[in-house]
Amino acid sequence: MRHHRATEWEQRLEDVFDEIDAELEETYGDRYRRYAGRPGAGETSDPSADGLFNIGAQFSPGYSSGRGPGYVVEIRTATREDVTDEFREKLFDEVRERLEKKLPQSFPGKTLSVERYGSRLHISGDLSLGEA
Repeated sequence: MRHHRATEWEQRLEDVFDEIDAELEETYGDRYRRYAGRPGAGETSDPSADGLFNIGAQFSPGYSSGRGPGYVVEIRTATREDVTDEFREKLFDEVRERLEKKLPQSFPGKTLSVERYGSRLHISGDLSLGEA
């Protein structure tokens, strides 16, 4: 069973990803053809299940990376088409910039950083849940 504050923290993080997903869909959603059968952006109640993009993260204790605990962010494109390296880099840059802007708004008083880590982004910093 998870601590309710951890669940709340991760829900706020997911809300940030959903906002960024919607912004990317509006700007780039027609750039590539979606998987056959995948609903268009906003056609389901779960942004990770529709549209061209899916942004999500998993907690990592950071043992093997040496980066310490944090969230490893993945940016997926739901297409069978070849996504150019140039466009993929553009997505990484935009998602990173948007996270750096939105995280302080969603987590006031927390110092969080977003760094590139190979083909993913890594959110680290003050991940404390507050008073128990």
